[in-house]
Amino acid sequence: MTGEDIDDVDRAILQALQEDARNMSSGDIAERTGTSGSTVRKRIQRLETDEIIKGYSAEIDYQKSGYPLRMLLFCTATIPERGELIPEILAIDGVVSVQELVTGEQNLLVMAVGETDSDITPVAQELLDMGLTVADEVLVRSHETTPFGGFDPE
Repeated sequence: MTGEDIDDVDRAILQALQEDARNMSSGDIAERTGTSGSTVRKRIQRLETDEIIKGYSAEIDYQKSGYPLRMLLFCTATIPERGELIPEILAIDGVVSVQELVTGEQNLLVMAVGETDSDITPVAQELLDMGLTVADEVLVRSHETTPFGGFDPE
């Protein structure tokens, strides 16, 4: 399935799930889309099978949950390796996300969280041990997100 195969009903489903997947029932989504609950369930299953919906996760306030440090590490890997290293990087204790960047010298952005500096420092060392260059480390004060509005049919 490609972006061209996604219709307005699929977009409305994606919008609703982005807004509040935990509390959005197929009946609620059906009302928004003018379809039936069974249609919504089938569409969601197809979107999951086609990996357009890759999973469901909780948005955690790490600071409030006892992990006040959030560090972004801008790394450089060889171009052939950068994508292949992602699962290994995600396995490092404290790493919560990895983004593959396709422009610029730094081509991996790693986010790690920890309670103290001694929780974060080993992450950088493990990245170095993997052969990556850690070009920059940035301490993040806050991080907010919002649903992408491109799925909203209105």
